[in-house]
Amino acid sequence: MQDLLSQYHSVEPQKVKTWIKVGATSEFPENGGACIKYKTRQIAVFNFKRDSQWYACQNLCPHKLEMVLSRGMTGDSKGIPKVACPLHKKTFSLKDGSNLNGEDYKIAVYPVKIENEIVYIGFTD
Repeated sequence: MQDLLSQYHSVEPQKVKTWIKVGATSEFPENGGACIKYKTRQIAVFNFKRDSQWYACQNLCPHKLEMVLSRGMTGDSKGIPKVACPLHKKTFSLKDGSNLNGEDYKIAVYPVKIENEIVYIGFTD
């Protein structure tokens, strides 16, 4: 199962080599998430309509290794956009992937851009 986690690494915007088209903005729920697949990875994409921001992270919750984060509860913690695992309520920053519960594990996050109503996610490979 640790092999699943090893394929996820955060991508800094300045290190993007490839922007992958993942769909039209209308295909993603407002103030919620959806899952896309890129190669062998599942990526959760979030449309924070209330503040016009988009975020992407691994769909795999590192706590119990379940592919569920795209169905997680979104919100913010002291101004930090977050997602909470729908199974165990572990919360993660959508900005840097840190665990907002103070635990050791974190998630990979990816840059998102919108061009002409199309959503793109940035990867290094």
